[in-house]
Amino acid sequence: MATLKDIATEAGVSLATVSRVLNDDPTLSVKEETKHRIFEIAEKLEYKTSSSKKAAQARKQSHHFMAVYNYRQEAEVNDPYYLSIRHGIETQCDKLGIELTNCYNNEITATGNKITGILLVGRSNPKILAQLSKLTDNICYVDFSDSNSEFDSVDIDLTRISKQITDFFIEQGFERIGFIGGQDQPNCADIREIAFAEYGQLKGVVSLDDVYRGEFTSSSGYKLAKEMLAKSDFPKALFIASDSIAIGVLRAIHEHGLNIPEDISMISVNDIPTAKFTFPSLSTVRIHSEMMGIQGVNLLVEKVRDGRALPLQVYVPSKLKLRGTTK
Repeated sequence: MATLKDIATEAGVSLATVSRVLNDDPTLSVKEETKHRIFEIAEKLEYKTSSSKKAAQARKQSHHFMAVYNYRQEAEVNDPYYLSIRHGIETQCDKLGIELTNCYNNEITATGNKITGILLVGRSNPKILAQLSKLTDNICYVDFSDSNSEFDSVDIDLTRISKQITDFFIEQGFERIGFIGGQDQPNCADIREIAFAEYGQLKGVVSLDDVYRGEFTSSSGYKLAKEMLAKSDFPKALFIASDSIAIGVLRAIHEHGLNIPEDISMISVNDIPTAKFTFPSLSTVRIHSEMMGIQGVNLLVEKVRDGRALPLQVYVPSKLKLRGTTK
């Protein structure tokens, strides 16, 4: 196999010049005829640059990823947030030519091909994690993170979002803020709820009596809002854990004869397409959930490619979108 030294000897130039020419160094000042001669000799000797070697190696490396979702597939119908995550995973796998197996409700599907990476979407119990670890140690959490874990993760900073919404309502002059949310697992509070309750109590604007928890569905939001509105006294500002829940809350408030945002204001999370077309349109925090799926795939590929051992935590950005449900 030809080396840089072989090319330098035949071209009559230094080893450094050959290296900089073949790596297209923009700072190199050398005659065009010299560059041309070096490329001709490299082609004649069938020299492969490091980039072409890496590309060839990457082509040889075939991947088969498994995406394990901690919820039933029906959840994607009730909340497009979950559908968007899966779409990001599938789109990126298709783009990179990666075989993908989807498993729902933490039920592992047997496959004939070796698994080279696992995307664990949402929180999973230790038993499932131990089972998956037997397939590969190349695991990436999506929509969940654990600072003590040895695995990569792609997540959203729900604690920051909860504080941002609380601060916004405080700046608007509200002295009492309620919460309507959901849970992914029985008797397990969502990070949004925990962060909101802790921060809101610290600020003196949140009482646990104003925290309502059900499921991440519109029907649950409707039921919980009716329960809240049935009380003689209720908060006039609401933090809603998701747009899907908020749609049900909106209906309940309208049926109660209240005006939004004059009588009650609300901000939700996700910014699903429907959020712009509710009445009034939802003020919400835009989360790029599809990007979480995409970056999860990228981390698995990059870890194998570079032999990286250090786990990475990636947070996708979010942005507060103020619309009709806030003043």
